[in-house]
Amino acid sequence: MIASTLPPLPSQPTGLAWPTNDWEESAPSANVDTDKLAMLVDAAFGEILDPQYGECHAALVVQHGKIVLEHYGTGLSAKDTFPSWSEAKSITHALVGILKREGKIDVQARADVPEWSDPADPRHAITLDQLLRMSSGLAFAEEYGPDAPSDVIEMLWGKGEKDTGAFAASFSLAHKPNSFWSYSSGTSNIVSRCAARALGATGAEFEKFMRSELIDKIGMKSAMPKFDDVGTFIGSSFCYATARDFAKFGTLYLRDGVWDGERILPEGWVDYARTPTPQTEDMIQEHGYYGAHWWLNLGGPGSFSANGFEGQFTIVVPELDLILVRHGKTPADLGPNVKTWMADVIDCFRPS
Repeated sequence: MIASTLPPLPSQPTGLAWPTNDWEESAPSANVDTDKLAMLVDAAFGEILDPQYGECHAALVVQHGKIVLEHYGTGLSAKDTFPSWSEAKSITHALVGILKREGKIDVQARADVPEWSDPADPRHAITLDQLLRMSSGLAFAEEYGPDAPSDVIEMLWGKGEKDTGAFAASFSLAHKPNSFWSYSSGTSNIVSRCAARALGATGAEFEKFMRSELIDKIGMKSAMPKFDDVGTFIGSSFCYATARDFAKFGTLYLRDGVWDGERILPEGWVDYARTPTPQTEDMIQEHGYYGAHWWLNLGGPGSFSANGFEGQFTIVVPELDLILVRHGKTPADLGPNVKTWMADVIDCFRPS
């Protein structure tokens, strides 16, 4: 179960440089189970790879603000960028937070969605909070199998690809708003379009905002967000970056939205992300715990994570002042094995 109170977020260690330009590196501390850690790394990256994990492209651990573990697959290095897939949803959460800090958006207000402007429309009262928590009630088939009807594939590569936000907003309600949790990439692109409307900017101008207010401030130099034809950031799925830069994004949330003395995310925004959303037990068993565009509990109680298709993860563990980044290409049926592997890696850093 998720704890009823959130664990405190640790501060940047005194005297340690923020990794805006580059990371400091260190050996793991003396209390780390390095023998077990070496075994786990060897299974994923050694000469004889364990097929139960699929392809492992990158694994990086930051603890107390320093890189203490970093491994890459054959032919890959710290300079290579990796797809975010749905890790981008958590970046979208950060952008909404910045707009909230600037007084340009109200999360508790009705979402600014033109298709729902008629008060008689049953979707009219859906709030941005309900969208961020995947509790809008909108119908959307989040399927990736070749034989299953898939709204997400149609949105990203089919008839919805030119205007992802409008495509997602066209769906009717399947449930009363705020009564049912259902994970949906379409929802994230509605949120992204709401952010663009709040800013009054799309395309290159929205990307300028992303870079000046988030990406550049935390030094995510490799970040490459993608936009649809109408200029909406495809906030469900597309922001490439290096493993080191994804770790910087995780650090922003581990440090409560503050970077090198500057508050980037509004006070309480990280707690909002990691506060549990009501879900049925069946949904928890099938998908896991969810907050607001962040997943919960993957790295142990109190942890929260940005999770992406085929095994992309940025896991924030406040209890250990730790971030784990993993990238790869893992089929869905092997996904639970990767989650177990990551949990085992994190456990190596827990005091015995």
